[in-house]
Amino acid sequence: MSFCFYILIFVCFIVFCCSHLLLLPNFLPVFTNIIESFQVIIAKANVNIVVMAHASVASLTRTIESLLTSNSPMQSLICDHREEICDLNEKTSSLEVFVKKFEKNNVSGEMTDFEVEVKQVANFVEHTIQLRVTEVVLANDENLREKAHWWLSDSPQQVEEGIDRIWKESTEIQDKGKQASKESTVQEFHSSSKDIRNVENNMVGRDDQRKLLVEDLTRSYSGEPKVIPIVGMGGIGKTTLVNEVYNDACIRSHFDVCAWATVSQQHNVKEILLSLLRSTKGGTIDMNDEAELASMLQKSLKGKRYLIVLDDMWKTEAWDAVRLCFPSQNNGSGILLTTRNTEVAHDAGTENLSLQMDLMGPNESWNLFKSVAFANEALPSELETIGKRIAEKCHGLPLTIVVVAGLLKSKRAIEDWKSVAKNVKSLVTNDPDERCSRVLGLSYNHLTSDLKACLLHFGIFREDSEIPVKKLMRSWMAEGFLKLENDLEGEAEKCLQELVDRCLVLACKKSIDGTKIRSCKVHDLIHDLCVREIQRENIFIMNDIVLEFDSGWTYLSMQKMQPFKCRTKIDYCHRGLFRALLTPVHRQLRDHDSNDLLKQTHSIFSSFCNLPINFLKSELIHFKLLKVLELRYIEIDHFPVEILSLIWLRYLSLLCHEENLDIPPEICRLWNLQTFIVQGQQTYIVPSVLVTFPEEIWGLMQLRHLKLPRFNLPDCPSGSVNKGRHLDFSNLQTISYLSLDCCTKEVIMGIQNVKELGIRGYETDSNSILNNLVHLQQLEKLSFIFCFAHFPASAKAFPATLKKLKLESTFLSWLYLDIIAELPNLEVLKLMGFACDGEEWTPNVRGFTRLKILLIEDYFLEYWNATDDNFPVLERLVLNKCHNLKEIPIEFAEIHTLQLIELTRCLPKLGESAARIQKEQEDLGNNPVDVLISDLCKYIVFIKVTLCFSFPQVRSYTKVI
Repeated sequence: MSFCFYILIFVCFIVFCCSHLLLLPNFLPVFTNIIESFQVIIAKANVNIVVMAHASVASLTRTIESLLTSNSPMQSLICDHREEICDLNEKTSSLEVFVKKFEKNNVSGEMTDFEVEVKQVANFVEHTIQLRVTEVVLANDENLREKAHWWLSDSPQQVEEGIDRIWKESTEIQDKGKQASKESTVQEFHSSSKDIRNVENNMVGRDDQRKLLVEDLTRSYSGEPKVIPIVGMGGIGKTTLVNEVYNDACIRSHFDVCAWATVSQQHNVKEILLSLLRSTKGGTIDMNDEAELASMLQKSLKGKRYLIVLDDMWKTEAWDAVRLCFPSQNNGSGILLTTRNTEVAHDAGTENLSLQMDLMGPNESWNLFKSVAFANEALPSELETIGKRIAEKCHGLPLTIVVVAGLLKSKRAIEDWKSVAKNVKSLVTNDPDERCSRVLGLSYNHLTSDLKACLLHFGIFREDSEIPVKKLMRSWMAEGFLKLENDLEGEAEKCLQELVDRCLVLACKKSIDGTKIRSCKVHDLIHDLCVREIQRENIFIMNDIVLEFDSGWTYLSMQKMQPFKCRTKIDYCHRGLFRALLTPVHRQLRDHDSNDLLKQTHSIFSSFCNLPINFLKSELIHFKLLKVLELRYIEIDHFPVEILSLIWLRYLSLLCHEENLDIPPEICRLWNLQTFIVQGQQTYIVPSVLVTFPEEIWGLMQLRHLKLPRFNLPDCPSGSVNKGRHLDFSNLQTISYLSLDCCTKEVIMGIQNVKELGIRGYETDSNSILNNLVHLQQLEKLSFIFCFAHFPASAKAFPATLKKLKLESTFLSWLYLDIIAELPNLEVLKLMGFACDGEEWTPNVRGFTRLKILLIEDYFLEYWNATDDNFPVLERLVLNKCHNLKEIPIEFAEIHTLQLIELTRCLPKLGESAARIQKEQEDLGNNPVDVLISDLCKYIVFIKVTLCFSFPQVRSYTKVI
């Protein structure tokens, strides 16, 4: 028998087992259709599409595993058949591993064609199982018992014997397959183990153009703002060049304000203004009117020397919409804009200042290729000749060069390089845009299945969107793109880093210590690739859920996906309210009722219109198999009970405008939930929403991430913490923000594995409640916001594992930091606004033995008396809005590890102090510290901060600087 036939029988067995476990009257005809569809599969032989069965089989495995979790509602029904389901789970897990290897080693069209069909049928099997389970779980008690009788009716023992024999034979085929194919078209890409701080997107080449721009912008000049357009085709490096200029130390010290906005093909004036205001003013801008935003931006720039970057501008209309916001006083300000359109450059640019970017020459192309493919490694001589040939075939386009080099950076066999050289040569066309598109497609085809799915997920976001990494990775986890590992977050980080290493994803922001990527994006040409691949509908289908009007009735309908466009407010709200992802199902296996698309939908994302929940609420019950529901633009005033029927939900994000949100006890139905997010209208510090959970929340044992403005968590209902417990959040990784008075021993013992914890509160009756934190032996990151608790009197009351600590509006004495200094593994300390109370900080202990990064944001600190012994291994000092601090301790010049002093919105005298430390280090023969200064406060400022909120601990502050 053929290999395909064995796998065919195996998948059929899975369906057959499920049919016995979920034996409903209408299931057997469906099962017959599955058998018939496999006959069609074997008959087909001419479809040459490279897609992935692995992700679908993995998702099927996860669904079966979810039935076996200890808190699954199915436990009472499957208890007598648990052994059989475990056996089924073991076989699907083995099939997952096998299909993964099959996908990697397969090069023939016939096998790939079969892989397509296995994927589609696996999707359908999972779809059917989930529908049947949903019906049973949501049925009333009488129906539940009746269906349980069907469930336990007929053990598939005879089929088990047959499948064991088949599986044994297919295992032998697997062993033969390993010998048959040693070369792989799709290879695993091993990410560099180096810290991502050392993997920067540094520009190679274009140095003359960078220097020219810096000189033009900083040259003594008293006229109106210079507008310098940088013109060139997509992927030529316009944004990379401007980013180098924007972050240049000379630029940062020359301009009072630097601000950046990405415009994009379908420009949104409001978003442009908000982006610029966030750069100039910082924080959240709570305003919707464009005219008010424009006025605020103009006032924030008036009287200052500013540098504005407008990236990726396509039309002159975009320039016309914002140009009047930039004051025209004669103080040497500058505006950089990047564009592919010479007409935009002509209309917007200052005469004779336009910069045309050309394709790279052979030497620049080779240097860029080497920097990516080999980084700090030695270049093997046998690869140099072929490498130069590959670089030459990229025709000088930087994006193409780095993507191809990223593809080869993990390959050192000359056969692999020859294969890529041959493929790149075959992609050559006279159209440079088409040539770039084809090369990007080549790199995409070399990705593994999980990386392909993760990359395509960028296609659901707007072009040029900067995406928070945590949101992205949690979506990947919920969609089932990742391997079934205990450390799903680690697996997601690995996938993201591999995409970054391959130069397919750009890291935008990183954590303050440089170890984590905080936000990312893809180049618009790669975004185009993602959208094209999605439209092929091999991995998932993307549709728009739109608002329709007919004869006075308003209703939602699903339509073919359209690219995101920022239309006028009225037109935009007529369509594209939600983006939906659907599972592809084999055409012969689809239901033919009107709810077919609703049953295939596994993810819904709200778009950009604030609408009442009523538009979607009544429809939610029809989306029975939803895994992701993100409603961050749809305001709610109470928890929608319709969500409680979505038992397969893994990711839930809501927006609430009420002060209190009570979660109903039926939340326990969502036993698959991994991520739960509630956003509220944020005031300065005090959150507007308090979420209250019932005891039943402890039944959601798959929960990994809780992110809410502030929430109350009841004690675990399992009784005394000393008598053992049956319920806890063993998988919970991150929590924010837990109410201060909920930090009881009962709650803390229930979240013992948490790695990141945020606590927000006011007062508590207990003087020692924070001592319970010592039980969190996995905790690495801890944040306190607006907490007036009695902090522990000893560092030993904090977990020894703590690496990062953030304090904001805690009003601690500066002396209390002597206790913080004794934390043995603390590497990052952030002292945000009002963290400490007082004007002087004099450390009294030789502590902070591992502290690498110190951030201080304090309006009132005037005197800082410290020595190098207080911060012996400090690497980075960040001072932000320290409006009254005039000097950094000169003894910091003795800290040999100090690499960077970063000052933002501080007094000029503080900058002079940093320069003295830099000079002192030079005189001592050490490598001088880098000093980065931006947005200096050059004027006397009157600050009045009044915080009362009826709390006696908080005084009213008034201070003149």
